[in-house]
Amino acid sequence: QVQLVESGGGSVQAGGSLNLSCAASRYTFCMGWFRQAPGKEREGVAKGYPGGTWYADSVKGRFTISQDNAKNTIDLQMNSLKPEDTAMYYCAGDRGARCVNNNGPTAFEYWGQGTQVTVSS
Repeated sequence: QVQLVESGGGSVQAGGSLNLSCAASRYTFCMGWFRQAPGKEREGVAKGYPGGTWYADSVKGRFTISQDNAKNTIDLQMNSLKPEDTAMYYCAGDRGARCVNNNGPTAFEYWGQGTQVTVSS
């Protein structure tokens, strides 16, 4: 089992920045961030694994992940936030390599409890 603990999030005005952090209780090959807005499906935001990263088109150039495999952590720096970024954000992890070719939630076995991000216009 892997426990994921998230921190950060909150409310910010459009154009602002927030940083989310996630710590895993043990090594995970792949870590990522997903988000889910009310009435919408959970969608991938960004992920990282040894030798690779991926960002959703909607966040490219605005969001950046920083992954520390030695500490089993992943941060999500979110800049130039937009109201459409409002959602519950979830940290995800997997000890296998399914995520390399799969950006969806089925590639991840372990999930954090979620942290709310609200961007006002």
